Amino acid sequence: MVFFYMDEMPSSAYKFENGGMNRMLSTFNRNEYLEKMAGNPLDLFIIGGGITGAGIALDATVRGLKVGLVDMQDFAGGTSSKSTKLVHGGLRYLKQFEVKIVAEVGKERAIVYENAPHVTTPEKMMLPIYKGGTFGRFSTSLGLKVYDFLAGVKKEERRVMFSRKETLAKEPLLKKEGLKGSGYYVEYRTDDARLTIEVIKEASDRGALAVNYAKVEDLIYNQKKKLIGVRVVDRLTKKEYSIFAKKIVNAAGPWVDTIRERDHSKKGKHLHLTKGVHIVIDGKRFPMKQSVYFDTTNGDKRMLFVIPREGKVYAGTTDTTYSRWPIDPKPTAEDRDYILDAINGMFPSVHLTSDDVESSWAGVRPLIQEEGKSPSEISRKDEIFISRSGLISIAGGKLTGYRKMAERVVDEVAAQLHREGGKTYPACRTAHIELSGGHFGGSTHYATYVQEQKQIGIGLGLTEKEAEELAKKYGTNIGELFGYIQMNQEEAKKYQLPPALLAAVHYALTHEMILSPVDYFTRRSGMTLFSIQSARKWAQPVTDYMAEQLQWSDQQTKEYARELEAAFNEASPYETTSDVSETKRV
Repeated sequence: MVFFYMDEMPSSAYKFENGGMNRMLSTFNRNEYLEKMAGNPLDLFIIGGGITGAGIALDATVRGLKVGLVDMQDFAGGTSSKSTKLVHGGLRYLKQFEVKIVAEVGKERAIVYENAPHVTTPEKMMLPIYKGGTFGRFSTSLGLKVYDFLAGVKKEERRVMFSRKETLAKEPLLKKEGLKGSGYYVEYRTDDARLTIEVIKEASDRGALAVNYAKVEDLIYNQKKKLIGVRVVDRLTKKEYSIFAKKIVNAAGPWVDTIRERDHSKKGKHLHLTKGVHIVIDGKRFPMKQSVYFDTTNGDKRMLFVIPREGKVYAGTTDTTYSRWPIDPKPTAEDRDYILDAINGMFPSVHLTSDDVESSWAGVRPLIQEEGKSPSEISRKDEIFISRSGLISIAGGKLTGYRKMAERVVDEVAAQLHREGGKTYPACRTAHIELSGGHFGGSTHYATYVQEQKQIGIGLGLTEKEAEELAKKYGTNIGELFGYIQMNQEEAKKYQLPPALLAAVHYALTHEMILSPVDYFTRRSGMTLFSIQSARKWAQPVTDYMAEQLQWSDQQTKEYARELEAAFNEASPYETTSDVSETKRV
């Protein structure tokens, strides 16, 4: 991330803010948020703005705690934007007899969907059954039935078993040799980065203070060696802030152990990082009709997802031990070829090559490993660590279970505050808290709402596709974007940008705290991953627009443009060699 020192944001940058401080997650108000965090002690300070930290901020704020949060990168800049993008029940954990995990995250899928149907979509998933495969027909039927029971799956989404003929009718590209049939069940596809930002926005709307690109450099202790605060450096302005809080939670994902080391409390259990890679292929080149979860055909007993999305197909994931610094892990040629070989083995008629890969991403999973256990024994469960100083660390877990992870953390925080001060906080209520953009009154109203808003968008001059995409993506926040489109037609012409795209970038500045074009193209829109050619097309005018709004110098504008080009390039090429620590699949 390229940053430049500035004494303060220009006052003219507030022209969209209707005067003064408010609860929007605005780029233009970052300084105020940090000043406010440092101005008075908080009840809870959270290190990390991924999905776990975001969930903790929302839960704690709903319960009445005064909350602050920072992330040294962008929100969802790490693992939370680089997952398989599924809110799924973890069927493979049933095979490992992790029944508790399956039951919990299975039930959580429906809650996440109900609270944010604009970023979470039911996805029919096929589990093909082959002679000699991991699952036979009976075990698949039984396993999916148990899965439905444990996960509390609603009747219309329960598993169906298909014959060989029915399976090939659903997905003709599947390998025919040895195919016996398939299981058919429901998972939930999500936009992980947008899910995270909607959680943070909802927390912000309710009073939480959240800032990206602000790094915790030091922990502050009292004379009794109890943790009472943090020293934060704003990476944009270089200004330092001392922020004090009654409780401090370490939800830094792959960097949890880095914070624990600083606290001198990294003992016993520790993180074991693994890298997961996904690749994206154009749907015309890989015209699959159906999401599939399948055994690799190389005998390594792993399973991969292949999922259609927005005219593309993405596939993954790898699972290799990783020991490098976890910022921006890179896919290797070996990672790419592993996934391509798996696809070609299961879909033998497509003959995909490396030239067919349009883009890719790599993420690091922070798993918990106990001393003496091998990588293959690593669980995906989460765990809370409480140090002698009082630092509360949360590690492990899955995207799907973020809300329950947050509940456990805030339960601990609330219990400690009660013991120390006598105040009682209410129990978790986030199961029924709709996220920002998701205030439909339930998922059953979502489709009707989208159709109504689509007509409004068409009336503003948008194409049917543009209007529908905006309504689906922004949900009940769409009025903000439509209002801007209506008032700023001339600005769209000035920057030679489609009105819908300009409105989305403007909204990201005023409501989603983007600081660079990379923030928008990679995390707020996902274009770097799923529409990289369009991203390249609009890169310069979007950068020019942001440069004027944030009053960048010519040098700054060029640096941000170079950074964006580097992000595009990193999404496509591959390191030719593997790190020695990435050779063992777990």
